[in-house]
Amino acid sequence: MNDLAPMLLAAWQTWGATVLVAVAGLAVLLALGRLLGNALGLHLLGIPEALLAGAIGLAVAPTGLVPLVPEPVIALWSELPTALLTLVFACLLLGKPLPNPAGLWRPLSAQVLMALTLAFGQYLVAGLVVLLLLQPWLGVSPLMACLIEVAYEGGHGSAAAMGPIYADLGFPGGEALGLALSTVGLLAATLVGGLVVVLGRARGWLLADRQEPVVVPVSNDLPAEAAAIAKPSAQAVSSPGSAERWAVNLALTGVAVVMGYLLWTSLGLVADQLGGGFKLVIDALPVFPLALAGSLLVRLVLEKTGKGHWTSAPIQSLVSTLAADLLITAATACLDLSLLRHDWLPLTVLATVGLAWNLGVLLLLAPRILPAPWFERGIVEFGQGTGVAASGLLLLRMADPADDSDALPAFSIKQLILQPLIAGGVITVGAPLAVMSIGLPAWTALCLVLVVTWISLGLWLARR
Repeated sequence: MNDLAPMLLAAWQTWGATVLVAVAGLAVLLALGRLLGNALGLHLLGIPEALLAGAIGLAVAPTGLVPLVPEPVIALWSELPTALLTLVFACLLLGKPLPNPAGLWRPLSAQVLMALTLAFGQYLVAGLVVLLLLQPWLGVSPLMACLIEVAYEGGHGSAAAMGPIYADLGFPGGEALGLALSTVGLLAATLVGGLVVVLGRARGWLLADRQEPVVVPVSNDLPAEAAAIAKPSAQAVSSPGSAERWAVNLALTGVAVVMGYLLWTSLGLVADQLGGGFKLVIDALPVFPLALAGSLLVRLVLEKTGKGHWTSAPIQSLVSTLAADLLITAATACLDLSLLRHDWLPLTVLATVGLAWNLGVLLLLAPRILPAPWFERGIVEFGQGTGVAASGLLLLRMADPADDSDALPAFSIKQLILQPLIAGGVITVGAPLAVMSIGLPAWTALCLVLVVTWISLGLWLARR
């Protein structure tokens, strides 16, 4: 018993030193990534500097070119993505007024149907290529059919957060492959999307090319809905009373996280009573989709009580951006390159068919489903469904620099509706469970039925 206290103290000191090194290491990597990213102009291409920071971390990981980071630190980094993504989701709705859907039924319904078509179509084409090509030739896991939606719709955060679920289902390489595919999607959203904007301008698809020239004040400010990728002003975070504003905003973010956790716990209790497939889904559901619901509830209470001014969009944006950057840095630094070398061929096939599907939806279906201006509405959806929401906003800015279109309100409300479901939400979590329970052929057939349904509804609404 007398030796217990020294042992606990030694263990605490060792663990504390590991945490300190892990946090300091991530901060240094992110600082290096931002310095080099600014020098290379990565932000102009829509590529986050955190991706470069993660690549540097990968180079100094135990399996990298210059192994400087110890294994315990990498193990701690690998546990961070889920917690950081929960923080990102908790900030999403706190800093800005809730959108009013009145008068937006037509564009909003079309936007929702196009997003559902993109997401379930990614499951569909991935399921077909795995069933018809990758399984017969390479014997890959059927769970590979879930990677396109996780990576393209959800991005690095969702790919990292889904890693433990894939591992529990016998697909331990799913996280590394998802992260690699997320990087491909991020690059494709910017580069291929930029080329599509150039094509749209040449074909006269852009609203600005169809309008009479007007004098528009030149502004370098991003629209309010793009606050998630905008840099907070120095005045907003250093003005008198900013310490109090920081304290209040961090507390509100914490409340949103707690509410999300309470919702998650409540669903777990209900699932224990119901059992069956519902319990399987809830047991695998992480906290972060419900943190968005917590963010919505906190914002709703603040607006109903006239306290909406308590939140600060710049502060919430800074917290969200920092958490997302740390998430991407940690997840990329923990990539297992040996898995990527082994599975480069199926990864290439999935990346190609996923991009082809997204382009087909944008160029063939968007003009027939979306109301005018269809291109601006479609390009923001393509960017979000291939890379991240910031990619969609960047492409929209390229297509509509004067902010003449009304594409952003419908897109923002659509994000609010579908974020808890796809792109890291309930459907993203439930898809691998469905594949393992009912089989990939049945899941792919279900996705086919749903895709046909979404497209038919979209065409029907457009004709009306």
